[in-house]
Amino acid sequence: MNLFRLCGDLSHLLAICVLLVKIWRTRSCAGISGKSQALFALVFTTRYLDLFTTFISPYNTVMKIVFIVTAYGTLYLMLVKFRATYDANHDTFRAEFLVIPAAGLALLVNHNFSVLEILWTFSIYLESVAIMPQLYMITKTGEAESITSHYLFALGMYRALYIVNWAYRYFMEDFYDWIAIVSGCVQTALYCDFFYLYITKVMKGKELKLPA
Repeated sequence: MNLFRLCGDLSHLLAICVLLVKIWRTRSCAGISGKSQALFALVFTTRYLDLFTTFISPYNTVMKIVFIVTAYGTLYLMLVKFRATYDANHDTFRAEFLVIPAAGLALLVNHNFSVLEILWTFSIYLESVAIMPQLYMITKTGEAESITSHYLFALGMYRALYIVNWAYRYFMEDFYDWIAIVSGCVQTALYCDFFYLYITKVMKGKELKLPA
């Protein structure tokens, strides 16, 4: 494992921790898209089914378990414990418009036509667009809390660092995975507008608002 992937993983963990702390401390999930969180839970579930068949390293196993547990833990907090604070009226993005195309593409474009490989590919495609309900929700409400902005920034940095990781592996290890690379670039591109607003507004103490 190289430094860029490690930093990417840590940024991903930081994003999750920021989100969970935000929900727990405020006793509210206002401003958080339950649909995006459900999509991330689906991503981790389908990607890490190899927990039962393949052992790579203790680090790899622990990280997989952490991502699955925290994904469903977040959903529990949002949809059960603090359900009264969930803003379903603004969380209206049609998630099926993301899930169905991702599933169809996974069946058509994959490395190997096997159940686990197709599910892994599906998770890669779906993760690249899973943040869209959250960004759409911010657009509808017109603003985002600072802590939610920090969560999104850390999540975006996770993917940006993974792009550097793939470049490093290509030049240093002669390894590349075009499915992961292209999907990661799509995911990072979705954050570009948000990154600009975060740097020009949130880091200067201003409120973050996405253009309608």
